[in-house]
Amino acid sequence: MYKIITLDLDGTLTNAQKEITPRTLQALLRAQEEGIIVVLASGRPTYGIAPLADQLHLDHFGGFVLSYNGGKIIDWRTRSVVYEQVLHPSLPPRLHTYAEREGLPILTYTEKEILTAHEGEDEYMAEEARINKMPVRRVPDFLKAVRELGGSPTKCLMTGHPDRLIPLVEEMQADLGEEMEIFRSAPFFIELMPKGIDKAQSLQRLLDHLGLQREQLVACGDGFNDLTMIRFAGLGVAMANAEEAVKAEADYITASNEEDGVADVVERFLQAK
Repeated sequence: MYKIITLDLDGTLTNAQKEITPRTLQALLRAQEEGIIVVLASGRPTYGIAPLADQLHLDHFGGFVLSYNGGKIIDWRTRSVVYEQVLHPSLPPRLHTYAEREGLPILTYTEKEILTAHEGEDEYMAEEARINKMPVRRVPDFLKAVRELGGSPTKCLMTGHPDRLIPLVEEMQADLGEEMEIFRSAPFFIELMPKGIDKAQSLQRLLDHLGLQREQLVACGDGFNDLTMIRFAGLGVAMANAEEAVKAEADYITASNEEDGVADVVERFLQAK
């Protein structure tokens, strides 16, 4: 019997306006009233997830937030950090070198801001700001800003046209893959994470914390960074709008994020009949 559902946000829980539709909201509130644990798992920083966590009343029901692709796990009832991992301080300079060579933006996060030294407009960085409702603060020196934050961010992000990112990800994985996690989430985002951080591995940490088994987990997603948790879960669900590679790995394909696909999953598999 399923006890816990993990939801990606963009393209999964939220529609194109980055909103939870009324039907999906009510389905998740009812499921929580029946004892289902809801987990929001996203590449977003915590600040960008908080409004949705509050809308779902995770603080009241005892849900969890996995921000930064699971680099941080937060008990939303107590706001306590269950787990956190950061990049080794030797890595941001090497990532910055790649970004400079390619002329691509690289960014990281404060509690409430996106930090970058990239000049000029970038549509993909603007999308990251829009998704998270966070302002972009441009700094003269990216690495100095990172050092001032302690030198070990939870995550960095590079943005660019998908055609440019595909070979770049392969090159960076060959160079740095033994030391960190490098993967695309959206086609135009490269997620730059500490080693051992992805949604599946962090969900295992959370399940251990809760005393639950993976067979009790439902995981819903649409992007490349959702693949590991979809493979891992007892029931791995891909949205109808998911990348084809994600659909191929899923146990079940639900309706799209514009058609209350998450509500369909909750009503079919998680609510009392």
